[in-house]
Amino acid sequence: MVEIIAHRGARSIAPENSLAAARLAWEKGAHRWETDVSLTRDRHLVLFHDLTLSRCTDAPARFGYQVSREQSKPGEPGGPGKPFPRKEERLIHYTLAELAALDLGFVFLSADPFSTIAQGQIKSQDLSSFKGEAIPTLEQGLILTRDLEFKINIELKDHRNEPEPFFLAGQTLEIVKRTGIPLETVTISSFNHDWLNWLGRKAPEIEIQALVGRVDDLFLDFKDFSFATYNVRATLITDARIQELKDKGKKVNIFPVNDPHEFNRFVNAGVDGIITDFPQRFAGKNRFIR
Repeated sequence: MVEIIAHRGARSIAPENSLAAARLAWEKGAHRWETDVSLTRDRHLVLFHDLTLSRCTDAPARFGYQVSREQSKPGEPGGPGKPFPRKEERLIHYTLAELAALDLGFVFLSADPFSTIAQGQIKSQDLSSFKGEAIPTLEQGLILTRDLEFKINIELKDHRNEPEPFFLAGQTLEIVKRTGIPLETVTISSFNHDWLNWLGRKAPEIEIQALVGRVDDLFLDFKDFSFATYNVRATLITDARIQELKDKGKKVNIFPVNDPHEFNRFVNAGVDGIITDFPQRFAGKNRFIR
């Protein structure tokens, strides 16, 4: 059986990384939701993917700035030949209280990023509820996951703004334990493998998963294959590479997979998990018993 993991929650039918997206992922039958953790100016942990606020929130209007013409790629400190985003565009520039005023629903409703609103795939009551949807804290996301008896994959975002080494990993671990969520329902992933090795020493009871295949990578580098589980970009992996990993006894999750033909291809190749923006398409085909 293949685990269906909702990428940033059910982000095709709700604002990404929101509590609404997590609830809808659970309602649609996903086995787990994946979310991103970033750091605020006053050292709180929030669920947000990008380095900058503009793609997913009404921050430009709320805080009165113009978006840079040359934006770094989402979640990356800077693309080749592109300037680092101005400080007023970056999440780290704001406190938790300031971020709480932003509206995730405004951009989702106006941009309709997956055309699911235009196609009538979202209930009218859900659309109404998205207005004013706030950026959640990691603690809020964990409490919701715990209360739903759901599972979560926490991706630690390396925006190169830690106040001290391993701060983000350490704070994540502390919050996980403070919420009382069953540790067997939590996985932690990252492209920063040093953080994962540190977590493996500090909390061996929590599963860690190594991300491989950044958006601008030309090939996959698994280094010494030291991790038990790899989450790998779909566009970079081949069936032969999946088999190589399985022969080494590794678990393999693929991201993001939204096309049914690609879903079938990876399932037939023997992967363990599919990370998708459309859990509503696939959860019914591969339902675990919760």
